[in-house]
Amino acid sequence: MRRGLGPGPATRTAIALVVGAVFLVPIASMVEFTLRDGDGHSLVHWATLFDPAGAGKYAPIREGLVNSLVLAAVTVAIVLLLLAPTMVLVTLRLPHLRRPFELLALLPVSLPAIVLVVGLAPIYRVIGQTIGTGVWSLALAYGVTALPYAHRSIQAAIDAIGVRTLAEAARTLGSGWPTVLLRVLAPNLRGGLLTASLISVAVVLGEFTIASLLARQNLQTALFVVNRQDPYVAVILSLLALALVFVLLLAIGRAGARGSGARPEGS
Repeated sequence: MRRGLGPGPATRTAIALVVGAVFLVPIASMVEFTLRDGDGHSLVHWATLFDPAGAGKYAPIREGLVNSLVLAAVTVAIVLLLLAPTMVLVTLRLPHLRRPFELLALLPVSLPAIVLVVGLAPIYRVIGQTIGTGVWSLALAYGVTALPYAHRSIQAAIDAIGVRTLAEAARTLGSGWPTVLLRVLAPNLRGGLLTASLISVAVVLGEFTIASLLARQNLQTALFVVNRQDPYVAVILSLLALALVFVLLLAIGRAGARGSGARPEGS
């Protein structure tokens, strides 16, 4: 039997160990740092986190976490309700615009965050004068930041299923465009849409530069504020935030995968 071109078990194990070390070594170092108490190691810094006297000091974390979750939800809505339908429209009706649209979608990844902020500052000045300076408006900038990654995920799913064939078959059977989009294409694009959503959430929860320069409060800017007062508590909160993000991404992944395991007979 001809062997595949993929890596063997030993190579996969080595890759898994290297990747695991890349993630585990910094996390283990952070945990060890939070346990230092001058003479040795203890849980004294973790205990201060539950001290009612320090509740006011950690208030920015609560506000930043809520703001980041709101931003993540709005950014995912932009990806699913604006980007995905636009890509389907380009594939079905405007295929000659696919390359220009792809280049436009990938452009943000080549620009430094400070350049994006300089370009977005006049726009946000108008947004602030028109609809206010609510934190949710920052999702417009985050939608641009997540655009390259979300675009690649959705485009790969579109190329894999043959969107044009499915749409033409559904239209031939009498389905309207809303039915084609929601009941035919969306379920088949579930994997790409889920991946785009996960990446968007990760980008939003880890973003600092744009929020800081545009004077908005999110999780990362709140951690920076707390770090100036107590670096040990800032690292502890970073670990808890990392665990929360992991659980959140896992929950989104399981929710999106629910029901996708059922495949038609013969597939």
